[in-house]
Amino acid sequence: MIRVSRRAALGAGIAGSGLALAGCAKIISADKLTQSSAFERVLAYAQVWTRESQRFLLSGGALAREYPASDISAHFRANGTVHPAGEAYAQALAEGFAHWTLQIGGLVARPLALTLAELRALPARTQVTRHDCVEGWSAIGGWTGAPLGLLLRAAGVLPSAKYAVFYCADVLGGEPAKGGAQSPGQYYESLALVDAFHPQTIIAYAMNGRPLEVPHGAPLRLRVERQLGYKHAKYLLQIQLVDSLAGIHGGAGGYWEDRGYDWYAGI
Repeated sequence: MIRVSRRAALGAGIAGSGLALAGCAKIISADKLTQSSAFERVLAYAQVWTRESQRFLLSGGALAREYPASDISAHFRANGTVHPAGEAYAQALAEGFAHWTLQIGGLVARPLALTLAELRALPARTQVTRHDCVEGWSAIGGWTGAPLGLLLRAAGVLPSAKYAVFYCADVLGGEPAKGGAQSPGQYYESLALVDAFHPQTIIAYAMNGRPLEVPHGAPLRLRVERQLGYKHAKYLLQIQLVDSLAGIHGGAGGYWEDRGYDWYAGI
């Protein structure tokens, strides 16, 4: 039996406030997606997140400039890793990322594990912004994804949490670690929670209206529009909420920060 689900109706309401449900609140049938407890928890917080995002915008909160779609760059350079090494990523790519899961844990009350399909079915935000690289080049692209703040609210950030740390599938200068362990060369990044909850900070799964391609971070990448490009971590696997960055890899809060870059890369 085909019906308009409660989730689709919720998405239609959110679309009117500047957020849109991926798939345009389409008619769907009940399936395994709607039975996911993690997915249900995120949806339960969607209306609250929308209201808080509206308040942020009305209060004059600083946003990165957004552009019309006509300004999207004909060529958007792929920087850093353009194809993660290792069997795990190769298999995920061959499967169309059907089993890719974003895990959210650490200092949260309700850890989440969301599949790519679940993330795509959540309330989404589309934004056309300029990407500025520390190397001196810029390009404009359109990004669609789930607001990170929505996911964190659903996970229940504990009062002791101060930072969100993002772990990725790409490893620079070494082979991927076995069995899910972290490699010394694993790409990672971090944000203060105030930036993680910014309305333009999203977990993007689409670029310029199409699923992310491998060079641009498929299947998931961070977009934090008020900071330089090296903060926009690609190939996302995990988000951990922590109270300190000390003791995480080099202790400076990111792969490049451990090698001398500024931790806050505001533009």
